[in-house]
Amino acid sequence: MGFFERLFKQEKEKPKVEKRTVLNLKVGDIVTYDLQDYQVIGKLHYNDSGFAWDAYQLQGERGVLWLGVEMDDELELGIYQAIKLPLEEPIPKKVTYEGQEYRMAESGKAYVKGEGRSQNVHGKELKYFDFEDDSEEHFLSVEVWGSEVEVSYGYAIEEYELKILAGS
Repeated sequence: MGFFERLFKQEKEKPKVEKRTVLNLKVGDIVTYDLQDYQVIGKLHYNDSGFAWDAYQLQGERGVLWLGVEMDDELELGIYQAIKLPLEEPIPKKVTYEGQEYRMAESGKAYVKGEGRSQNVHGKELKYFDFEDDSEEHFLSVEVWGSEVEVSYGYAIEEYELKILAGS
């Protein structure tokens, strides 16, 4: 390519990168929380008769966390980590974990769309049970996938506690 061609050549249009927020995270993005970087390796989109929310699987040096994102009357965020708490159906209305009592706040059935490492549950249905403590700042999330019961402990966070970098 000659000098004049380079001088007058139009720049190729670069692809636009959508500004990432907690409402549009994608697999491959980086989320910084509590001074640690995590890569989004999976996403679950839950739908209970039109009521929808997302959970992002985050992998970091400290292990795996889940970022729960729900737009109700306002944006609600929570950080969750899987715990061992022996529960089976029928799920009780009150549960005690580490000396703290949690009461069931809501429950239902949801269909799931999975992406990334979470794609193995794509199209499946689960039963969910959400518990909260008296402060409404600490939570237990119980999901029943067939005969398997998974329990996670979580707590509320604010959006400003996260920094997001688009991975693509």
